[in-house]
Amino acid sequence: MSANGIITPSTLSPKDLPWQILWEKDKCSLCGRCTAVCPVHAIELGVHRQRLVQTPMGLDREPSNVYKIFYGIRQKTDPAYACVGCGMCTMVCPNECIMVHRNDEVDKLKYHIDRGGQPRRRGGRRNVVGGILDQIKFTRISMLTDPALDAGRHEFELRTLLGRILPPEENLRLQREQGWIPPVREIYPLMIGSMSFGALSPNMWEGLQMGVAYLNEELGMPVRMCTGEGGCPPRLLRSRFLKYTILQIASGYFGWDEIIHAIPEMKEDPCAVEIKYGQGAKPGDGGLLMWYKVNNLIAAIRGVPAGVSLPSPPTHQTKYSIEESVAKMIQSMYMAWGFRVPVYPKISGTSTALAVLNNLTRNPYAGALCIDGEDGGTGAAYNVSMNHMGYPIASNIRDCYLNLVKVGMQNEIPLIAAGGVGKQGNLAANAAALIMLGASAVQIGKYIMQAAAGCVGSESDRCNVCNVGLCPKGITSQDPRLYRRLDPEKVAERVVDVFLSFDTELRKILAPLGRSTSLPIGMSDAIGINDKAAAERLNISFVV
Repeated sequence: MSANGIITPSTLSPKDLPWQILWEKDKCSLCGRCTAVCPVHAIELGVHRQRLVQTPMGLDREPSNVYKIFYGIRQKTDPAYACVGCGMCTMVCPNECIMVHRNDEVDKLKYHIDRGGQPRRRGGRRNVVGGILDQIKFTRISMLTDPALDAGRHEFELRTLLGRILPPEENLRLQREQGWIPPVREIYPLMIGSMSFGALSPNMWEGLQMGVAYLNEELGMPVRMCTGEGGCPPRLLRSRFLKYTILQIASGYFGWDEIIHAIPEMKEDPCAVEIKYGQGAKPGDGGLLMWYKVNNLIAAIRGVPAGVSLPSPPTHQTKYSIEESVAKMIQSMYMAWGFRVPVYPKISGTSTALAVLNNLTRNPYAGALCIDGEDGGTGAAYNVSMNHMGYPIASNIRDCYLNLVKVGMQNEIPLIAAGGVGKQGNLAANAAALIMLGASAVQIGKYIMQAAAGCVGSESDRCNVCNVGLCPKGITSQDPRLYRRLDPEKVAERVVDVFLSFDTELRKILAPLGRSTSLPIGMSDAIGINDKAAAERLNISFVV
């Protein structure tokens, strides 16, 4: 019942909420930490009335009621302040007297989230559970036929190439006729995918960049990070660390005035330029940075007023065909850096991916093709887009690779796979499976947020308020009170840990194949699956 005692259609009880807050009065010292740390203000200090039954001495006297007034924690029942289950209150409570409990009726609140006539937006990943990547097994174990390698003793060449790799005779022709050959970069096969400065907090972004710099300069691992749409801090553009960064340009063109103006002062070229045409988490739908997260710093970098929502159109508004996109975008970006930087497009997983790829094969300026599958993470998308649109990354990458094989160009255009890699925690196994299906490299986004910064969002709808800037860990918030909870140096340490553990696991997978000098790109005879339909679709072995 509402505060004025009137029941309305939107009146709910704590039992109707997906997350319930359990509080023990006897342990609580009313320190206020739980109410202060709650990102959605789901709990408040309230005045409670408690009835105590007193039994007097003697059997001839009736029991009496005594009412006691006390202060305590109370959960709000307004859907606008519904608990998101992040558990921050439990983390900060010194007396362990408060805990978040998932409602045993999981379907609650589904019919109350569209108040105001707005469809629901949700941060985090899509609601689809499971995936084909986790079902793939590595079946080619060298015992007697080929020399297996010792993953702990042999040196493995875990490197891949980014950029157009033309045959020698074609390179000679271009060099002779145009004085130019396509630029190529040697990179690590695991990349940090596009998460923009604005979508991530300043501390999170700085931590990722510090981790990438350490991996490159101290450990010799050429790891690369993509900026996402939104530009990047001016000091990065003018530093030597820019060479570890892939700059992304997307349909909103956010941050590109800053980047173009910085070109004359750049000490290093960026690793590459990624042109984003689509995202796997919301295919056919543009990106959206909501006004909650557009503070003065983000507005200045993106060249927009502060406090306004920043939507990116679903497509580049000046490009109406694949051919026009390649001609204008790729070649103009090449020209900006004197044809020294690889340029490639990123598209969402789609049945039209082959049409895009076929056009890229005819253009020597196309440096790669990045495909983002349907399980890609996002900070803000409509549920209907996340759950019901998209294309699986495994089959899309496989189709593209087999198409390159047919035309004899499988070693020329690198394919970058993204979307759901490591979704169930099996990062190295998923990446190796995609490489053997035809990918030259894989990108991760949400995985690195969970592993490096402790993101508490989950597929069961826990937390997932990235889109409104209320991240309780400070990962996706632009509020200083929230993002100061995140230590950039600790994030950098965890980034390094993730890549070192991935490196070890990938070597463990590749060692039985007898491969130490190159990645097994397209080596599909080394994998199998116990789903016959999936085996036929991916053109790999069916194993039971």
